[in-house]
Amino acid sequence: MTKPQAISEAGEKPVVAILGRPNVGKSALFNRLTGRRHSIVADVPGVTRDRIYGECEWGGRTMAVVDTGGMDPEDPDLLRQHVFAQARVAMEEAAVLLFVVDGQAGVHPLDIELSDLLRRSQKPTLLLVNKAESPKVESDRFEFYQLGLGDPVPISAMHGTYTGDMLDMVLQLLPPRKSGEVSDEEMAVALVGRPNVGKSSLLNCLLGEERALVHHEAGTTRDVVDTLFEFEGRRIRLVDTAGLRRRSKVDEDIEYYSSLRSLQALQRSQVAMLVLDASEPISAQDQRIAGEIQKANLASVIVVNKWDIMLKQANAKAQQKYIQSVATQLDFLAYSPVIYVSARTGLETHDILAAALDVHEQWGRRVDTSTLNLVVREAIALQPPPSYKGQQLKVLYVSQPKTQPPTVVLKVNSPKLVHFSYRRYLENQLRAAFGFVGTPLILRFEV
Repeated sequence: MTKPQAISEAGEKPVVAILGRPNVGKSALFNRLTGRRHSIVADVPGVTRDRIYGECEWGGRTMAVVDTGGMDPEDPDLLRQHVFAQARVAMEEAAVLLFVVDGQAGVHPLDIELSDLLRRSQKPTLLLVNKAESPKVESDRFEFYQLGLGDPVPISAMHGTYTGDMLDMVLQLLPPRKSGEVSDEEMAVALVGRPNVGKSSLLNCLLGEERALVHHEAGTTRDVVDTLFEFEGRRIRLVDTAGLRRRSKVDEDIEYYSSLRSLQALQRSQVAMLVLDASEPISAQDQRIAGEIQKANLASVIVVNKWDIMLKQANAKAQQKYIQSVATQLDFLAYSPVIYVSARTGLETHDILAAALDVHEQWGRRVDTSTLNLVVREAIALQPPPSYKGQQLKVLYVSQPKTQPPTVVLKVNSPKLVHFSYRRYLENQLRAAFGFVGTPLILRFEV
């Protein structure tokens, strides 16, 4: 009989261990980094006893974050010794150590003892001075230099202050990616659009083979067709979907489930290709499908098919009118590049997959914290926010905690002071500075 083998909860992801004496804010930091309330946070020492694992994604890397109990090697209590042993295990398997101290309490004798233990481990360590909500704590952090663990990094786990800078530092300390660590997963691209706009023809054109059934009758494709291939060194899963119809026109069960599976294809994709028919005006159905893409927060490209017909049958004025209609009627996808192609003749179809790679890269793009703050400060200086009832919006700190899509969090004095026009202005400034072509850009204003 084969013996069971232990599998690390971290898998192949690099491990970042949060360590420190009891009640310095380790669990609060863990919850902040993982985005969930995995760990119970209470103002009572010793709440966390075992190792608790979670995931944190930052700068394109996924880390396994471990919360540990408060470390006290001299405590004779058997339970506390168990807690200490669990913390030692986390320390041994970690690639980077986060040593948390209480900035309000100052240097504690136990901090000195534990710092000696961490130095002996010879592992990359960040010294985090927590509870730095006040300017006093930030200025007094220098007393922690005596621990011999380098520059003390002020943070507030409770409020998230400076955690972006801290994660930037962690990325610099992480080892190179392991071969088993997922770094370039296959990219799923969904071809969506109303029936008979040429999605299957486009799929066949891109692949150079008859992969999908093509017929003039609307609704020929009723299933989701996946094709896995390689392009520019990337594994791409191209998904041809059944044409999405208005619910009122879905009479048969098979048609209903085709529409449902098309929406599911969007949910498991990273990039959506909205296919339009240039020989017909943009319809309400085209807009609804575009709305589904926007709702899914996917990277996107608008592909206008049958452009050869427009070039052959319409004059320049009619062509420009159609181009303008794409911009106005699909303005909520204004960030998406538009490519005018013909699946039948191959016109410009070589640009489609390159565009998919580009928007996917932008979808996963992350801007370093210092640069992000600089751009926002300059934008505010160029056009200060309007006042409301004698109050003015103040942006205190900016970070990008998430990608896919890029999500920017702006710490402000009051979210109620954010006017929609100023939100749009800041988004436009960020796009002008960093691109973010083909991807939603989510701005969150928080206290």
